[in-house]
Amino acid sequence: MWRACAVLLLWAIGGVVAAEPLRLAANAWPPFTDARLLNNGLASDLVNTALARAGYATVQSEVPWARALLGLQHGRFDAVVGAWYSAERTAFGYFSKPYLINRIRFVQRRGSGVRFTQLADLYGYRIAVSRGYAYSPAFDSDAQLHKTEVSDFSAAARMVQAQRLDLTLEDEYVARYLFSRELADIQGDLEFLPQPLSESNLYLLVSRQHPQHRQIVEAFDRAMEAMRADGSYAQIFQRHGL
Repeated sequence: MWRACAVLLLWAIGGVVAAEPLRLAANAWPPFTDARLLNNGLASDLVNTALARAGYATVQSEVPWARALLGLQHGRFDAVVGAWYSAERTAFGYFSKPYLINRIRFVQRRGSGVRFTQLADLYGYRIAVSRGYAYSPAFDSDAQLHKTEVSDFSAAARMVQAQRLDLTLEDEYVARYLFSRELADIQGDLEFLPQPLSESNLYLLVSRQHPQHRQIVEAFDRAMEAMRADGSYAQIFQRHGL
């Protein structure tokens, strides 16, 4: 009841009109979510555009990831902009259909000729990994891979470019974002391997405490499908340079 009176939904042609804006939470994760970027980043732009088309006004806060999830559980936020699926999160959140895919891809010096179809293909190579980063359970636990920890992807990429190491890896969109900025001077020397290490779907996660959580997700999914069909989904990627 704490929010039911405040959130009066009027069904109208073309979507839903909400009396109060949805309170969205996101952490700083460029290029997906970051208050310093255009429209708060790629994922934020996709989500806010779809919700607007579905008839919902939004207000977005940038907080650490743990605070975003805690706020969702306790009703301080109505939705988290970008979340990976986990069964435990279904206890307090309602997932949309996936609206974006995170691909972890290997990066090599251009023309190095590394071939990757399984992890065993990489046992003879020196791989730079970002300190404290989890890539995939199989990769992280494989003791036969020769992994060297470095501070971050930018440092790893420069070590690969300088041929001090053979490979590194990162989410494809994160890598492309950095190649267009602080790594612009070496991006032409590096290339992705064709096959990703892993893929994870990204979802809008709506608090089950919101009395209209199912309707919000259903309207969001319909709007996102329409955006894919009319080309506006692709246009958002283009305006973010991705």
